[in-house]
Amino acid sequence: MQRIATIPAIVEQHVEDAAFLWHRRAREIDGHVMGPFDIGRIDQRLDANLDGLFAAGQAAWDLVTARFADYQEPPELFLLGALAIEWQSPTAMKFALESATRLGKPGLSALSGAVARSSSDRLKPFVARWLDSTVAMERALGLSALYHHGVNPGPRLGELLSDRDTEVRRRALKLAGARRRRDVIVEVVACLEARGAEERLQAAVAACLLDEARLAQPVLDEMLAGYPEFAGSIMEIRLLTTPPAAARPWWQQSVSGPATREAAVAVSGMLGDMAIMPWLIEKMQSPELAYAAGLALRDLIEIDFNDTDVFVTDPAKLGPGFETIEATPLPSASQAQAWWDNGKGPARFDKFQSMRRQKLDAMRKALANAELALTNWRRSRPIPAWM
Repeated sequence: MQRIATIPAIVEQHVEDAAFLWHRRAREIDGHVMGPFDIGRIDQRLDANLDGLFAAGQAAWDLVTARFADYQEPPELFLLGALAIEWQSPTAMKFALESATRLGKPGLSALSGAVARSSSDRLKPFVARWLDSTVAMERALGLSALYHHGVNPGPRLGELLSDRDTEVRRRALKLAGARRRRDVIVEVVACLEARGAEERLQAAVAACLLDEARLAQPVLDEMLAGYPEFAGSIMEIRLLTTPPAAARPWWQQSVSGPATREAAVAVSGMLGDMAIMPWLIEKMQSPELAYAAGLALRDLIEIDFNDTDVFVTDPAKLGPGFETIEATPLPSASQAQAWWDNGKGPARFDKFQSMRRQKLDAMRKALANAELALTNWRRSRPIPAWM
């Protein structure tokens, strides 16, 4: 990196803005609210601030490392990784990796984000070395690079699926499913019996993408009973791989159980049945289920609900019992009912696809065609600078 004449206040603003924008993007990238154009706006601003940091050289590095010393959080670590990769600096990358180790999994995710935003050319000096590293985090980061940039590792994947580290195996499973690697199905199926719940879940997803849902579904059903924290992800892949005639009864069983009711309400929009609207509106009246019902509504109807008054950002407006809810925006049952009654809702609105909807569609297309690699649903759409 070079020492270049800079204006400290401007470089500092680039640091603050880039950290904030990446954090917001990471929070919304698979969510129900933003679409690819919304993410595109964030990306344009993020790229502009990163370009400013890349050009600032040593001054940028000094400010980012100082900020990380004060705030040891993923957004700051993302900036360390982005700068190290852009400058192809082994010393800076070593510092970023050591810093990531202190943060654990969130640290690895932050560096994975930096890898995703970097060009393949910039990554070339690092990836082979990471995959051959004795440090598990580096091997996992190498797999993230292959996944984000759509690279098939060839025969090496089988070895990585049998790695001694759980996180390395989990990321190898993710890559195996995305690249549709049927040749490693034996290794994938073996991971269905892994001790760690996250690895078993990723193995089940990979098995489904490799046309082995019949082996994965019993594992998913067993996990649903014992790991409520993964209920949403389990139900999502279960519904995606279950024929419609069987999906509804399976879902009804889940929504009737106290431990899985909230997650089942949240995924109910995936059923694609407009007839559940009265039931959803009823669930919006419950403080415990209102947020989940709002997520289901966004799955069910592909419009931009920011153009309606169905959702509120102040829970207290919904009455007693809602004041302490932190998850927002929340749907208003009365406003949702009025909106639905006034022309049955979606007919008068342009179609809108959230990033989550992009993800679900990518999964459906892949599951319908065993030869099709999983598309990158997280890709944003460029927009004119004046929009």
